[in-house]
Amino acid sequence: MPAAFDTSYDFALQADASDSLARFKQEFYFPKHENKDVIYFCGNSLGLQPKNVEAAVNTELTSWRELAVGGYFNGPNPWLYYQQYARTSLSKLVGCLEPEVTVMNALTVNLHLLMLSFYKPRGERNKILMEAGAFPSDQYAAETLLKHYDLDPADCIVEVAPRTGEKTLHTEDILQTINDLGNSLAMVLFGGMNYYTGQLFDMQAITAAAHKNGAVAGFDLAHVAGNVPVQLHNWEVDFAVWCSYKYLNAGPGAAGGVYIHEKHSSDINTPRLGGWWGNNESTRFKMEKGFVPKADAGGWNISTAQVFNTVALKASLSIFDEAGIDALREKSLRLTAYLEYLLQQLNNPAFEIITPADPTARGAQLSLYFKEKGKEIHERMISNGIIVDYREPGVIRVAPAPLYCSFADVHRFYSILKEHF
Repeated sequence: MPAAFDTSYDFALQADASDSLARFKQEFYFPKHENKDVIYFCGNSLGLQPKNVEAAVNTELTSWRELAVGGYFNGPNPWLYYQQYARTSLSKLVGCLEPEVTVMNALTVNLHLLMLSFYKPRGERNKILMEAGAFPSDQYAAETLLKHYDLDPADCIVEVAPRTGEKTLHTEDILQTINDLGNSLAMVLFGGMNYYTGQLFDMQAITAAAHKNGAVAGFDLAHVAGNVPVQLHNWEVDFAVWCSYKYLNAGPGAAGGVYIHEKHSSDINTPRLGGWWGNNESTRFKMEKGFVPKADAGGWNISTAQVFNTVALKASLSIFDEAGIDALREKSLRLTAYLEYLLQQLNNPAFEIITPADPTARGAQLSLYFKEKGKEIHERMISNGIIVDYREPGVIRVAPAPLYCSFADVHRFYSILKEHF
């Protein structure tokens, strides 16, 4: 760990004083514990509410109240184009062209829709490669998609597992498996970051290997979007989906995000399930048969824009625009390294950090694996004003989101653990 870290509280205060992003902490509401802000390290599960959301929601309530159906065409943010208002900000966060991104539905719904577009089993080319221990929804989506094609998930889903005695994957093992599958591989479907271990995968290398073997590459970026900057377009990722309620702070049930590379999204003949909102606006209101999709990711929109499920995302993204994802990543690298350093000073044999030590292979999360009493310890943390989450078996996920977490928060966490655990 860097020698620049030390265990004094003064160090944390000085780090915050020199942090150009520290002011953004005041842009969010924190739950309280004993009349103090909690230590909130749970943005990987649900982000905090930005203070600008209330006014943003009230703006749309006013449009609805005063304009009724006229709000689709008038008012500060005409609803007809609401899904487009997040495109510029999201394109910066996930590294793509604006026409390659859209907002709609929720994560797993979008995953189903895009897998139907991109999974095309032909003869022996029917395998889907996933990481072992992928988030259950991703597993369910792949299983049920294969059943839709009368294929057996046990035969067609191939999982890459950690080596014996290890918790995370080696990139070379992933790439070797892709090459071994060769002509039998139809799709790689990976989490951009594993929810349990916090391991960030080499999406560029995985995508290149998939394409070399004639397969498509798709990613679930639920734990990546708003956490780690990526370059989906330049890496030629075929498609990606994510939720907006974690690091993007858009609230429970917020509309999800979709990326589709322009080589697919600009081709109106790329297969997809169609709906009125994905139809070309120039002909949409002719009310005629014949689906003619928009020649961008919006061509996958199906239903009317979810205004009240998108308004908080729009508000939160304005904060990301101001802070900048690269600056957030720079702070996150240091904040997470500081957390790692302090945890190591505890020298507590009750847990081990299973998230990769390599900063480039993780985001704003460290997963602490407890061989015993993990759930009990998690409950004790909650009772001490520490908001983190627990995932079976035995992992407490600690995620100091750089947009609203401070070095002082990390030190408070360390101090409580040192005293009570």
